[in-house]
Amino acid sequence: MEVELLYFDGCPNWAVADERIAEAAELVSREDLTVHRREIETEQEAIAVGFTGSPTILVDGQDPFATGDGRVGLACRVYSTPHGLAGSPSVAQLVDALS
Repeated sequence: MEVELLYFDGCPNWAVADERIAEAAELVSREDLTVHRREIETEQEAIAVGFTGSPTILVDGQDPFATGDGRVGLACRVYSTPHGLAGSPSVAQLVDALS
């Protein structure tokens, strides 16, 4: 399983997502899981990869948190979590996405 964390440097939420992905990966105990981080640097690159905000988390190339109304561009992304809106999915949500 491949996880890709897409982010842009101007958004602080990607670091939280990175930590939560690591925690979730330990909880699911998948030996085949690899995590790659990719910085999106320009609007053109954001458009080319369909970047709907930082952080975007792809699992085997798919966004398990896509809502269909995400705008492409260099912006911070908001996630709906059990505790309200947040800048990153919860560890439990990530465990579900990785399971």
